[in-house]
Amino acid sequence: MIVDDSKLARMVMASAFRRVRPDWTLVETANGGEALAAISGGGVDIALIDFNMPEIDGLELVATIRKTHPGMPVAIVSANVQHEIIGRARELNAGFIPKPLTDEALAAFLSGATLRLKKVTP
Repeated sequence: MIVDDSKLARMVMASAFRRVRPDWTLVETANGGEALAAISGGGVDIALIDFNMPEIDGLELVATIRKTHPGMPVAIVSANVQHEIIGRARELNAGFIPKPLTDEALAAFLSGATLRLKKVTP
């Protein structure tokens, strides 16, 4: 799942996602509320979340997701590359991928996420 309030940013991330994992199903949401609804509906295994969003920022969204899905692979994807944000992401057991998103960075995160999901699934 991609969560970003910018339609252009979602398009860029979706394009990279489809190049890296063309066989996976992609869900796009524009804000935290839509993201939480998609997760509660089932079928979301991994989340790529923008940091700067209105109402609820990416780290607040990750904290909320952690309450019900503590093992879900999640990454903050942001051009706001500050040690404080990266540190807070790590405290929430989330990765951090800088924007502009590259296929290589996305592929590395998704490969690690896939391994984590295989360990959880019997």
